[in-house]
Amino acid sequence: MLLKRNEKIMEKPLILISNDDGYRAKGIRELAKIAMQFGEVLVCAPEGAQSGKSRAFTMNDITLHKANSIEAGYPEDVDVWFCTGTPVDCVKMAYGTLCKRKPKLILGGINHGDNASTNAHYSGTIGVAFEGCMKGIPSIAFSLCDFEPDANFEPMRPVVEKVIKKVFAEGLPHFTCLNVNVPKTASYEELKGIRACRMADGYWRNEVSPQDRTDRQGNQMYLLEGYYKSNEPDAEDTDAWAIRNGYAAVTPCTIDITDYSLLKSLEL
Repeated sequence: MLLKRNEKIMEKPLILISNDDGYRAKGIRELAKIAMQFGEVLVCAPEGAQSGKSRAFTMNDITLHKANSIEAGYPEDVDVWFCTGTPVDCVKMAYGTLCKRKPKLILGGINHGDNASTNAHYSGTIGVAFEGCMKGIPSIAFSLCDFEPDANFEPMRPVVEKVIKKVFAEGLPHFTCLNVNVPKTASYEELKGIRACRMADGYWRNEVSPQDRTDRQGNQMYLLEGYYKSNEPDAEDTDAWAIRNGYAAVTPCTIDITDYSLLKSLEL
């Protein structure tokens, strides 16, 4: 079909996806499949697990590699790359070298395990969304409360679709991204709904565990683990309460860390 002189072929929106579980993780593969219905999908994710990297980036010696989409478990139409750095490195590298045009959306996840409450500050998945947010691109982080490598992500599909549709239709405020956490369920029908929530107040206890081994120099080895404790377990407006009670939680997060309430009264 011939095009008129002023008629342009409409390009699909470019969607950039990364994670902190590695480019071969099931969660990111499932997210790419869902995102394909909304645009052209480019994946650039870490070579291996990078959990807990938050917004860390590497100063030098990063390498970028093209992956075979089919061999990595993606549809053939998904352009897949992996990076030797952190999740934030992946976004920076993709944005600076792979993106032929500015992405309309940046997605992190789907993470194996939740990133609710203050855990969001440690998450490489959230780091992806924050990096996109700082570039002025609407960004969303998705997490499922299931750490299993072969977790069932199918119940998340309607949640992911609804959130993406809303963001494409309405956008997001400047410096704001979304943190979406979904409880482990057998089906979408088991979810009680999707709730807009604030971040819960909580912290980690007993984080340092001595191990029964030392390094080559005889220094004690430690493991950072512990358990999460909520300071407000009955607060029904929080993300932690929502996912614990069968709801998907959507929390708007801002990268502007200014305390405006104190700013008004701060005098030096």
